[in-house]
Amino acid sequence: MYQLTRGVLALMIGFILSIIAGVILVPLLKKIKASQTVSTYLFKKHKDKEGTPTMGGLIFIIPTVLSIIILILWHKIEFSANLFIVLFVFLSYAALGFIDDFLIIKRRNNVGLTEFQKLAGQIIIALIFFFIYMKSGAKPVLEFYTLGFEINLGWFYGIFLLFMLVASSNAVNITDGLDGLAGGLSLIAFLTFALISANSPAIEGTSDISVFCFVLVGCLIGFLAFNSRPAKVFMGDTGSLALGATLATIAIITKHELTFIVVAGVFIFETLVCLIQIISMVYFHKKVFLMTPFHHHLEKLGWNERDIVVVFLCVGLLLSMAAIVFGVWY
Repeated sequence: MYQLTRGVLALMIGFILSIIAGVILVPLLKKIKASQTVSTYLFKKHKDKEGTPTMGGLIFIIPTVLSIIILILWHKIEFSANLFIVLFVFLSYAALGFIDDFLIIKRRNNVGLTEFQKLAGQIIIALIFFFIYMKSGAKPVLEFYTLGFEINLGWFYGIFLLFMLVASSNAVNITDGLDGLAGGLSLIAFLTFALISANSPAIEGTSDISVFCFVLVGCLIGFLAFNSRPAKVFMGDTGSLALGATLATIAIITKHELTFIVVAGVFIFETLVCLIQIISMVYFHKKVFLMTPFHHHLEKLGWNERDIVVVFLCVGLLLSMAAIVFGVWY
């Protein structure tokens, strides 16, 4: 009961601070014209989005950090090693995304960091995370609690974690193409891990991770007040990279790497669609989808944006419920 009460308190603090942040930051971002150019391939459908400011991830990133500081000073959570690791990844990927968004805004041509620069940054942060995580006493294993066994991956575990962080951050970034889509799916995913991490067996410090997730859920609810259709602001790479990498980090720390595959199922599907399209174009010179990611394919087929978002969120909710109720492999 205490854990639930603490979680609800964290959620409320995050929500209130994110609403305040949104009220302050949205007009400010509009004032400095922090917007991107709408894709020419979807200009007719997305014409109303022209001029909408990006970098809105700050609306949930700043309040999340402030909320955690408040809860630590209030002695509601401890600044554990696991919480430090999560905050490090969260803020590092947010900073990388912020640089990318800033360059796009400054240059006014939708060109930020190069793909190589962005990938290099993601890999460097992931390597630092792996070093800190292993130094904290973590074991290079995948654990199957319900079945009662574990798989020691040895040095391959580092490659596995590296792939998880980079792939997850890019997957959320790819999915962030419609109003409220990436934010809504992330809300569901972090709420799932808030419940999972509150009950992770034999792992110290995960209750504080659970509180972090509740804080972020509250902040995302506040963010969606400004990001739901018609969006007043987009999260940009500032938000999407931070959300994706942090989701993977929490799955790793709570030893639910395989559960992550189910919880992040929609993000993974969107990414696979893009990969299939690229492979098909390179080797067969033929499109499989009208446009990628898949949500844009549905738009090309005539689907309404709101309907696409609702369907994707329902699928995300069902996957998360399956992860919680059945525990997947755990």
